[in-house]
Amino acid sequence: MKAAIYHAAHEQLSIEDVEIDEPQGFELIVRTAASGVCHSDLHFVDGFYFMPGPAVLGHEAAGVVESVGPLVTEVKPGDHVIACLSIYCGKCERCLVGETHLCGNKPVRDPDSNPGLLWEGKGVRQFAGLGSYAEKMLLHENAVVKIEKDMPLQQAALIGCGVTTGVGAALKTANVQAGSTVVVFGAGGVGLSAIQGARIAGARTIIAVDRIEHKLATARELGATHSVDASTEDAVQKVQELTGGGADYAFECVGLKVLAEQCWAAIRPGGTATVVGMIPQGEMVEIPGPEFLREKKIQGSSMGSNHFKVDMPVYIDFYKRGLLRLDEMITQTAPLSEVNDRLRAMRDGEVARSVLVFD
Repeated sequence: MKAAIYHAAHEQLSIEDVEIDEPQGFELIVRTAASGVCHSDLHFVDGFYFMPGPAVLGHEAAGVVESVGPLVTEVKPGDHVIACLSIYCGKCERCLVGETHLCGNKPVRDPDSNPGLLWEGKGVRQFAGLGSYAEKMLLHENAVVKIEKDMPLQQAALIGCGVTTGVGAALKTANVQAGSTVVVFGAGGVGLSAIQGARIAGARTIIAVDRIEHKLATARELGATHSVDASTEDAVQKVQELTGGGADYAFECVGLKVLAEQCWAAIRPGGTATVVGMIPQGEMVEIPGPEFLREKKIQGSSMGSNHFKVDMPVYIDFYKRGLLRLDEMITQTAPLSEVNDRLRAMRDGEVARSVLVFD
């Protein structure tokens, strides 16, 4: 099969022939139909996070089951599925208390001792246990959820990460309340999803903050009641003005230290700041200690605090009912061969989401 191989940070991905093993135990092979190009992949390409190569990046995908291992019971060949990086074992302490998205014992293959993918005789890592920049994925049963075949697979792919992360951050991690005020820093795929989650929750004021007007325009189309161009305005000051003293909820959806600190500064006393983006390794977020006396709260969010086998069908239902708008989030589709250009377009702020499509 063809796959885009990551070799090292600051290098282009190369399209290579890769061998894929037969599924064992609870594994299955999924023929990739669509894979979103997510900012998390770019963090590794740009060196903000470290991962040794060779590896196949990509983790926001949907496809069709091609074959299954002998212990698989949830899906069969021909089923349509969404893949999710919140792979869980079902046995560790976090899983047993219902926090499967925080599983510490993910059932994925070791690329050194038991590789599922081989390139030039070497084991290849599957990023996040998925590796969706490839024509096929070797996955654990606890990494997929079966979906109805009338759900478009390009839109379904977005639910695999960005939508679940952003919508879930609003609805589940922060538990946005009806009638509340919300600000979202960053109007990419995750930020647009957080905006939609806040809208679905019934927030009365939703402020989108970004530096690129076309992304702010999309944010307004998808539910933002106000927008702030951070390239020309003081975002925190403007949020304070629009909300009369600070938002009830703020979300950082890019992965920048400065935006996490602005997220904190933009909430009212008693408000909640949720950091959704991947802050680069080694960086520290600094906030004024005395402000804790005002009962302000800051928290992280991992993949929208999901229970994806339950949540993703709900998000599909939202889409079919017109509550969750996904078509507008897909800025461009492209073949796997254009993956490097799609990563560049995301880096340059040209797109909300690019989707790689496979024949």
